[in-house]
Amino acid sequence: MAVIPEITLSSCGKTMPVIGMGTSPYPPTDKETTKTALIEAIKAGYRHFDTALAYRSEEPLGEAISEALRLGLIKSRDELFITSKLWSSFADKDMVVPAIRMSLRNLQLEYLDLYLIHWPFKLSQNVRSLPTTRENIFPLDIKSVWEGMEECKTLGLTKAIGVSNFSCKKLEELLSTAKIPPPVNQVEMNPLWQQKQLREFCKGKGIHITAYSPLGANGTKWGDNRILECDVLQQIAKAKGKTTAQVALRWVHEQGVSLVAKSYNKERMKENLQIFDWSLTEEESNKISNLPQRKGVLVANILGPHDFSLELDAEI
Repeated sequence: MAVIPEITLSSCGKTMPVIGMGTSPYPPTDKETTKTALIEAIKAGYRHFDTALAYRSEEPLGEAISEALRLGLIKSRDELFITSKLWSSFADKDMVVPAIRMSLRNLQLEYLDLYLIHWPFKLSQNVRSLPTTRENIFPLDIKSVWEGMEECKTLGLTKAIGVSNFSCKKLEELLSTAKIPPPVNQVEMNPLWQQKQLREFCKGKGIHITAYSPLGANGTKWGDNRILECDVLQQIAKAKGKTTAQVALRWVHEQGVSLVAKSYNKERMKENLQIFDWSLTEEESNKISNLPQRKGVLVANILGPHDFSLELDAEI
């Protein structure tokens, strides 16, 4: 079983495995399929699981954790790092604590390790997924919602609180009033959407970046093959005897970024963990760092042409 490095999150001292298992499959799977895949992930060595109310994977993840304990795959829940997210329909100060309690019931857990604001905007109450129409999207009251997040931590419902999809501008606004600064910003990042400006900003503020869609969300309605079909990555992979996916994941890891990889295929699950006992040469790393950049697929294809001046910066 692979040994996964950990990093220590600022402002809370909590350690987090640098690679996590994503739980938002596309196309959607039934609960039993998801549960079975997550049990296989625990067997493979995954200890960080990334879920969200919007993914509809909290319940099967909770069942997988219970089964893993019953089977002796883990000795206690404390061996796992569980991340979930505040859905944007509940992005109101008075709804944050009820929302995390709902997630905890779904997961059959007493606490989360990390709870994130899913998006830097608010959605109408009836919206449960993206994309949606412009009239359903509203500015986020960052100060008051973060106060609700801080209450979650104070109540012991989560060990750490953070954000997802926040730009430099949104983080500046949050940091100007936060009593507990966010130790994590989870954003889309990969070799063709490197988030250099945001990474530099977060580094200066002590905020750790976690990358989702590190392989370009291939196989989803919003993703594409551009990572796995990238000539430079393929050439490096061939020279090193690695897969293209492993080279892409290793490059992300070498940027000091943790990542969430998503596959329910047992062999690819294992391959995604086999990135820690080798490294890229300086020349290889530079070739990847200098690849032409294209806007992240989730921002471009899920959010669509909304008013980014209101909701997001150009780079998130």
